[in-house]
Amino acid sequence: MSTQPNGDIWQHCLEHAALSDMGLRRSNNQDSIAVSLASGQESWNQKGHLFLVADGMGAHAAGELASRMAADTIPLTYRKLAEWPPAVALREAVVAANARIHQRGEASDDFRGMGTTVTTLVLLPEGAVVAHVGDSRAYRLRGQRFEQLTFDHSLVWEMSAVHRVSEHRIPDYVPKNIITRSLGPNAEVEVDVEGPFSIETGDVFLLCSDGLSGPVQDQEMGTIIGCLPPADAARALVDLANLRGGPDNITAIVVRVTGPQVARSTGAEPRAEPRPPARPVHPLLWTLLAVFALGTLGAAAIRSTPGVLAALAGAALAALLVLLQRRGPGAPDRPRDARPLGKGPYRTYDCTPNGEFVDRLARVVGQLSDAAAHEDWQVHWQQFNALRSEADAATFAADYPAAVRLYCGALCFMMDQLRRQRRGHAGGMI
Repeated sequence: MSTQPNGDIWQHCLEHAALSDMGLRRSNNQDSIAVSLASGQESWNQKGHLFLVADGMGAHAAGELASRMAADTIPLTYRKLAEWPPAVALREAVVAANARIHQRGEASDDFRGMGTTVTTLVLLPEGAVVAHVGDSRAYRLRGQRFEQLTFDHSLVWEMSAVHRVSEHRIPDYVPKNIITRSLGPNAEVEVDVEGPFSIETGDVFLLCSDGLSGPVQDQEMGTIIGCLPPADAARALVDLANLRGGPDNITAIVVRVTGPQVARSTGAEPRAEPRPPARPVHPLLWTLLAVFALGTLGAAAIRSTPGVLAALAGAALAALLVLLQRRGPGAPDRPRDARPLGKGPYRTYDCTPNGEFVDRLARVVGQLSDAAAHEDWQVHWQQFNALRSEADAATFAADYPAAVRLYCGALCFMMDQLRRQRRGHAGGMI
């Protein structure tokens, strides 16, 4: 995991939480996370906040290494390309990560063919930009509208796009876990860049690996992140995925926009990022400037007023060209504007809290309670039963957002109790 300690200067306008769990059937965690917040206002204006989820693939340590390399390389490369337009810099950062992972894989038989998915979200003044390879996902919740911003690079989704049918209509014999793109296995990679998508106060973004989006339905994810604060939502999502089998590593980043992105000082003023170096000036321009300067002196010496004026005009023009070239960007000449990239969003769901989802949560909480009682584990029953009773009351009153929040609270409380029991026993969780 890679993070930056700048959250304190953005707490009044941004909440985020990142959580990664090994799951119940894996012996190691091949998922990686990166969070790179802008160090101050200038950094925000230039490059924004970056969030990343990567899901590694390969024999044991290989996938873990690949995802960690992506999480390390992409934020660092993106911020080094300070003078590049953000969308271009983000794409180049992903390409650089692919080259590094591929090179490392080719250098060792143990890591040959290793790869990773990657989904990177950057929040910028002009909107949210996503760079994406693989089947990890990025979503945006606005109100009750939950949108998948990324296209799954999987066999099922590719076949769905070709035949123009829902992925649910693809025959069951087509493997669901085959992805068509990833970082690392090949020297070249095609990167999807989506956005910018508009950002409004109250928007919630979710990045996740398929260890979450597989067991937990899209509408369920959207409802939970809409009803709970980011830290509680991330915990509830991971716990729910584990309760449904936890077949893979589970990773989630939840980001809520709570106000305009204005940094505030926490004592020492954040140090501004260095400006990119000026571009070198072509030697011909320096030569012309020198020639016209000497011509001005020569014309003045022979008292030729027309000559002085002509030479001064030439010198001024050459000086202007020098200034323009020195101030020009060193990156590809691509304008930073709001023209949309990609075709997202690709799926849209209504995530209004409802009785059906609340009933499902209630059943899960009941099953947890029965399992804990049957195994005679030590549980703080008074606190658990209080949460469950409040959730039941909210359900009876049809206050479904409160019911979701309280049932998720009871679920997470019991899962925490069971994790404590698991640490003291060699057996499984439930």
